[in-house]
Amino acid sequence: MALFFSHPPAPESQATPTTSINRIFVLIRAAFVIALMMIAIWLIGDVLAVVFAAALMAIVLHGLARIIRRRLRFIPYTIAVAIVAATILGLLTALIWSSGPAIGEQFLSLKSALVTQSGDIKEHLSHSNFGKIILDHLPASVGGNDKTNPLGSLGFGLAGSVTGLLGSAFGLLGTIFVVLMAAFYFAVSPSLYINGFLRLIPPPHRDTARSLLFAAGNTLWAWTAGQALDMLVVGLLSGLGLYIIGVPLALALGVVAGLCNFIPYIGAILGAIPALLISLSLGTREALFVAILYSVIQFCEGNILAPLIQRRAVHMPPALAILSQTVFGSILGAPGLVLASPITAALLAVFDRAMPPLENAEHTQLAVDELNDEELAAQKKEAEAEAPKNDK
Repeated sequence: MALFFSHPPAPESQATPTTSINRIFVLIRAAFVIALMMIAIWLIGDVLAVVFAAALMAIVLHGLARIIRRRLRFIPYTIAVAIVAATILGLLTALIWSSGPAIGEQFLSLKSALVTQSGDIKEHLSHSNFGKIILDHLPASVGGNDKTNPLGSLGFGLAGSVTGLLGSAFGLLGTIFVVLMAAFYFAVSPSLYINGFLRLIPPPHRDTARSLLFAAGNTLWAWTAGQALDMLVVGLLSGLGLYIIGVPLALALGVVAGLCNFIPYIGAILGAIPALLISLSLGTREALFVAILYSVIQFCEGNILAPLIQRRAVHMPPALAILSQTVFGSILGAPGLVLASPITAALLAVFDRAMPPLENAEHTQLAVDELNDEELAAQKKEAEAEAPKNDK
């Protein structure tokens, strides 16, 4: 879409009928491109999600291979990519071999404990009028009575979305295999695929498209690297804190918290729910400690850790992140919810590169402050007018 905005419009003082017509055509083109993108996402969204996931993984492999080549310049780029891929695969294999049985056992115990605890909570709620109201408004996917609640298809019905997308465990493994293989080949020959994509762009706009692609790639590399570190820290702190509190299955719960933290904002809530449910079986005090623990971790993550590790990536306003997760989660289910933030980060990078900077941006804040001052003045006048009446 940004390719149609290569040339900024003429100033208002120089506006002509021709300029106005050109602006109308630009808006029509932009609307047409957006409509085509939404139709494509709606029709082949699952395929596009796999392609984007492979591209994201390829960016990670490419970035790590560049780090190796900075240190060891004599190693060819292809060999560096192969070393990175083999190292990641070896580390995952070693982790699964050494800790896989323990983690798997804890996850099985966690699943049964969550089922038992959720059943107890539903039973407890069903004995009170207020609890029945809550159950009537909860989606059926989490044990409620509302089968039409849209949350059942977005946040709480993610397991069903995954099942619908992948079909079975075999489909999940097959999808992961396709993503990894495509990512490896993307990373080995990035110019081949970038040039192939650029051939779809009209020749006058290819240089602009190339610069936008590289801007999005650099942003995704910075965002993914920072998010991986963020997930590691949150997972370690969560697991350690739960172990100190005495919550069972602390290792599995820490892994869940770290993985869920890949999804900003919403992921923190999803990662805390299992720990809170498990801690409720121990007592109210333990549940309170767990709530405080996750609140402190997320406060430190949002105000200290994230600004430090994401300072090189594009700034994503919280409201935009949550809305993008809602939109992509509604369209694509669980994959859309997971990939919403990196997709939005890439789009913001393209937008920042393609669109001219906003002039007099500080005037917006001044106008907001002026409105707030006027509201405060009006409230003060109302209070002064009410004061004599109250005295009487």
